[in-house]
Order: sequence, then C-alpha cells, then structure tokens
Amino acid sequence: MRSRRLICSTTKPMSRKIIVIALLFPLVPLLIVAQQSQERVDLNVMHKIKTAEFGGGGGGGRGAGGGGGSQIMNTMYYLTDRYGPRLTNSPQFRAAGEWAVTQLKEWGMSNVHLEKWATATTGGRGGASSIPGWEMKGYTAAMVEPTYMPLIGYPQAWSGSTNGMVTGEAIQAMVQTPADMEKYKGKLKGKIVLLGTTAGPLDLPFPTTALAHRYTDDELAALVPDIIPGAAAGRGGRGGRGGRGGADALAAMTPEERQAFTEKQRTFWQDEGVLLTISANARGESGTVFASNGSPRTGDPTKNMPSVAITAENYNRIARLLEHNVPVKLSFDIKTQFDTSNTDSFNVIAEIPGTTKPNELVMVGGHFDSWHMGTGATDNGAGSAVAMEVMRILKSLNLKMDRTVRMALWGGEEEGLLGSAAYVKEHFADRATMKPTAEHDGFAGYFNIDNGTGKVRGIYLQGNEMVRPIFEQWFAALKDITPGVITVRNTGGTDHQSYDAVGLPGFQFIQDPMDYDTRTHHSNMDVYDRIQQGDMEQMAVVEAAFVYDAATWREKLPRKDLPAAQPAGRGRGN
Repeated sequence: MRSRRLICSTTKPMSRKIIVIALLFPLVPLLIVAQQSQERVDLNVMHKIKTAEFGGGGGGGRGAGGGGGSQIMNTMYYLTDRYGPRLTNSPQFRAAGEWAVTQLKEWGMSNVHLEKWATATTGGRGGASSIPGWEMKGYTAAMVEPTYMPLIGYPQAWSGSTNGMVTGEAIQAMVQTPADMEKYKGKLKGKIVLLGTTAGPLDLPFPTTALAHRYTDDELAALVPDIIPGAAAGRGGRGGRGGRGGADALAAMTPEERQAFTEKQRTFWQDEGVLLTISANARGESGTVFASNGSPRTGDPTKNMPSVAITAENYNRIARLLEHNVPVKLSFDIKTQFDTSNTDSFNVIAEIPGTTKPNELVMVGGHFDSWHMGTGATDNGAGSAVAMEVMRILKSLNLKMDRTVRMALWGGEEEGLLGSAAYVKEHFADRATMKPTAEHDGFAGYFNIDNGTGKVRGIYLQGNEMVRPIFEQWFAALKDITPGVITVRNTGGTDHQSYDAVGLPGFQFIQDPMDYDTRTHHSNMDVYDRIQQGDMEQMAVVEAAFVYDAATWREKLPRKDLPAAQPAGRGRGN
C-alpha cells in the first residue's frame, strides 16, 4: 500500500491526465452508443397527435377542427368528388392544385405555392414528351348489330374524338410487332379494331378469393426475414398492371423500341382508315375497367385517333360473336378536349419552418395526379390527403420542431415519377452527374404513401438497414395502432424512389392491400366510396409521428452511399 501511494505521489499531474484519458478512450464509442440509446420518443407529443386526429375517445370522427377534429375525409371529398379525376395537366388537376394551395394557407402553412416543372424535358413513360391538358367531355358507346348492348368503357387518356357518332364493323387485330402490321394492310378501312394478344375472348378465371383483404400476421412476418437488400424488390405485393393487349411483346422491347413501335402503330391505324381501337384487360371482371398508359403524347397528340377501354365481359361477347363469324357493328360518339397552350406542370409545396435547424429538411408527400376513369381516390388522393392531414395536425398542435417540415404533392407520377424527379434534380442532385447541392447535405428524410386506403402496417427500408433501430423506437410508441413491421426490402413504382436514386433516405410505408390491386388501382372504381375513414386517420397519425420524430431527432436519418452518376431514369408511375 505504501509503495503504491509513493508511486502515485511521485507521478506528474500531466502524466496522470494522460493515463486517465488513455483508460477512458476505449469507452468513448460505448458512451456514444449509450447516449444515442437514451434518446427517447416524446410520448406526450404522440398522445397529442393521436388525440388531434382520433379525438379524446380514441375513435374516428369528422370534426370541424384541431383537437379531435380530423379533416381527412373532407379533404378526400375535395380531391375526388369535387375536383377529381386529376390527370396531369387536366383542368381538374389544375383546379385541385389551386384548391389545395388555398386550403393549406387557411391552415396556416408557410411558403405555400405551386412549383412548376417542364414536362417536355423530363422523359418518363414513352420518352421525353410534353403533357398536354386533356379531358373527356362525352362518351356514348354500344353494340348495334346483331343486337343492341351498351358498352361500359372510357376513352383512353389523350384519346382523340370521333367528331360525332361513328359506326363500323368490329374486327380483332393481333398487332404486337411491326411485322404483324403487314397481315392487316388494306383490311381495316372503316373498321373498329379490338386489340389483343391472341384471337378470341380474354380468359377470365372464376374469382374464388375475396376482392379485399388485410395482411395476416403470417403475411407480415414473411416480409421480415430478408437480409439482403433488394432480394425481394418489387411493389410490396402489388398485382399485375392494367394496360392494352400485347403487353408481353412490348415488355421485351427497349424503351426506345417501344416508343418507335407505338408511333408506327398509331400511324398505321390512321393510314389504314381505322375508326377507333378498343382494348380490355382480364383484370377487369364484373364490370370494372382497368387502363393506364393511354394514347401517345409524342408528336401532335391532338391528332390521336380515338381509343377506348371497355369491360372484359363486353369485349368477350364481341370477340365470341366474331369467333363464330357473326358480323358485329359498333357505334361510338367520343368527345375529348386538348389544351396545348400550357404543358408545364406543378408540385404542391407547403412548409412548417424549423426552429433551431431551419436549413435541415424533413419531407412528406405522395403523388397528386391520377388516371381519369375514376376520381383518383385510392391512387393517390389517399396519399395526398394523408400528407395534407399530417401538416394540419402538426400545425394545429403548434409543435416546435427543430427541422423544417416540407410537404410536396407530386404531378406527373403516373407518367413516370416526373414531378418528384424534376424536384429532386432541382433541389438535391441531378442523377446524371450526381453532384449534391447544399440542400442535399441538410436533408433528413422523406416519407411517402401510395398504396391505397389500407392502414399502415410497417415500412420498407429500401435496403437502408442503418435506420432499423431508429424506426423500431418510433414504432414502439405506436404499438397500439400498428404492428410496425420493418423490412429491408425495396419497394418501387412511386416517388420515394426519386430520393433513393440520389442517395437520400426516402421511404414508403407498408399498407394493408384492401381491394387496391383487385378493384381500384387504375380503374373506374377508384372512387371516394372505396376509402376507409378509420384507416386514413390511422395513416395520418403514423405518418405525422414519423415526420415529427424525424424533425426533432438529434441527428438526421443515416443514409446510404451516394450512387454513381447514371443516365436519366425512365421511371414508372403507379
């Protein structure tokens, strides 16, 4: 004991400091981890968010303001019944944008505006082409021989008009490649062409499963085990896509080949004197019409010939009659209207300024545009309404958040993620050069909803395993309303990809499928009535909680490495 005291008493003060530092240095990483683990979700704020949306009793309700007064179904009404559908650059799309700006200002948001972007320079589906204004003004259709039958259908987006009632004989034409066109030369004048991949009617399997369902525990558990990012890339369980016949052959083409073929096909129909084309999809049983891609937008779309999508059952009756050599006559009166005077589009932007870190940014959003046959309810009025409700909740509670929260509702998603891609290129990085801006450095995270009306059941990490422990903490405070399943999987087809493509943390939530793939996605049944109020309110609470947590967390969300520069992507909207 004495000798130990003697050694200590003779050690110089500076040496003692060095010894202490040396002993403590290995503990620094552990201290940092401990400090991070001590960061906690503000449960009082979580309670306030839930009360603001659900009400004091915990249930849903269509109240008139904050403090238990959800506005989400009122927002859905305006986006669908009042201003839907919202095909990009259509009069309804522009009117809905103006309404959203007015509403967001009334709720007290800052920097509310429509941020323009040029559609002609953004590429997307079908290559670089502008998006004209277009709307359907009238549609009448029927089989008139051998007997009368009204035809349930819709003009395709950017379809031309018939300029009055036209009547012609129906004929099936299997034109999937340029070589197929030779078979029909000189045979189509004055005809109405049924497009398809094979002769005869579509195969409609008997539906033996429910149209709608929620994820079971086993289905949710099956999302989790993937440990290799991207091993199960996809749309998170979405089914097939609607579209015209010949999809398999077209899928084998490059984008450039597909665009060239589409142009050649359009010219061929017109040169051969075809009155109009008809398509159908086997997904569309029981009177539902599915369609997406629409008529071409390249060249002069105002010269597009009429094109119509009808129900599979109507299509099949005509096809069977033709198969039995019974002549069929069809009549159509289609009125559409183009506006090529303004092809610029917009994103709807609104903010809640941050307090201590106003230059750092958390974003929330979803695409604002839709297809035109329904009113754009589940795809994606739901995601837009949830994002607006998130902003309303956070603002009405007067929550002080360190970072700025910015909402963006995107145009042009259905044409290839165009609005979000243009925004990311302008504000954060051009993926062609991958040179980040100052805003890129201050970006904390983006949260997106675009899977219909189903409740949030978890989140896709997009291969960013670093955020898992953070999201686990955030979901733990929401266990009463969501299981908070976290999967490393990627999910594609919507606007978070524009952020992920430039190395920014962008995320899409896992949602209950409901009847999204089977009934509403890109169909005439995408209407207000398919929206489930309780699910919408739950989504708003979960997303508001995540946005608040991201805006107040000590550090920005960890991000993957900046990708290498890449050619401008083509994208695909959903």
